[in-house]
Amino acid sequence: MPQAPPPKRHPYDQWSPDARALDLVGDKWTLLIVRDLASGPRRFVELQRVLPGISTEQLRSRLNRMVAEGMLTRKRYREVPPRVDYELTPRARELMPILGELARWGYEWAWSAPRSTESVDMGAIFRLSPGLVDPKGAHGEVGLTVTDGHRDGAGASYTVTMSGDHAGISETAAQQPDALVSGDTASWVAAFAPAHDRGGLQIEGNFRLVDLLIDTLALSSSQSEAANGSSQVAAA
Repeated sequence: MPQAPPPKRHPYDQWSPDARALDLVGDKWTLLIVRDLASGPRRFVELQRVLPGISTEQLRSRLNRMVAEGMLTRKRYREVPPRVDYELTPRARELMPILGELARWGYEWAWSAPRSTESVDMGAIFRLSPGLVDPKGAHGEVGLTVTDGHRDGAGASYTVTMSGDHAGISETAAQQPDALVSGDTASWVAAFAPAHDRGGLQIEGNFRLVDLLIDTLALSSSQSEAANGSSQVAAA
């Protein structure tokens, strides 16, 4: 039995496992910090970049709290300027399936095309892979590229690794991928919007792995017309 976390400043004050869990992860931003560390350690400024709506003080407060609660580790490097990396602990990593289920609920009941006020970062969806994707025994690597993924106009690359019963993600270009999927932000948004239009994506390699990954991340049917159409176009 793990050690019980210290009480929050404003706890739910209810002896119930769900209330205890919410004492740890019920604050705004906490679960999104977990999601954005699913691909590996990040520095404070990197977390600010992927969480554009959070203030510096909010982020500092959340990170300090999560370290104190055993959900994150903080590693300092002797560099100039100083460098500090934050990383998930095993306790926090076990939240990924819960984030996956929350995403499923969001797709079912709250999903739409992006609102004008919303930041669009496809990495926020890709980083859900460990909690959403069930490889169903499949093995392989899928490289994902958002060709206009960064503010400076450069692309952003990700690698999703499927290992039979789980998936992992890193924010690096795949070295020997079994499949590659690329497109600009607008094309990725179309693929993940309710219509699941993959016509703008370029797909190479193992289409079965791509269909498994994208269908799961977008919660679309593996037999959808959009998926089949994009595969046929790429094969041609």
